[in-house]
Amino acid sequence: MFIVHVFIHVKPENTEEFKAATLENVKNSMLEPGIARFDFLQDADPNRFVLVEVYRTPADAAAHKETPHYLVWRDTVAPMMAEPRSSTKYTNIAPGEHGWDTVSVLNE
Repeated sequence: MFIVHVFIHVKPENTEEFKAATLENVKNSMLEPGIARFDFLQDADPNRFVLVEVYRTPADAAAHKETPHYLVWRDTVAPMMAEPRSSTKYTNIAPGEHGWDTVSVLNE
């Protein structure tokens, strides 16, 4: 598994709009076969967020960045950023590859 944590800080006036755009991206991302999990978290500071993206391979992460829904999300949220996004990449130790649960957010 290949895991990416994306750290995002948005302008206060864009928080709700950012959340709506990101939820749409999350729903579509979960349909990608190379994604095991795609978690969207909000910090105690309501303008800071983390995406926890769990891909089956690094190639799946690269493929995600070419999908239409990602490109729309990227372009939509770019002007909402208080600072550039940053990310940290990890390789999985535990749970094993089959220990990741795919969570459906399609009906939320």
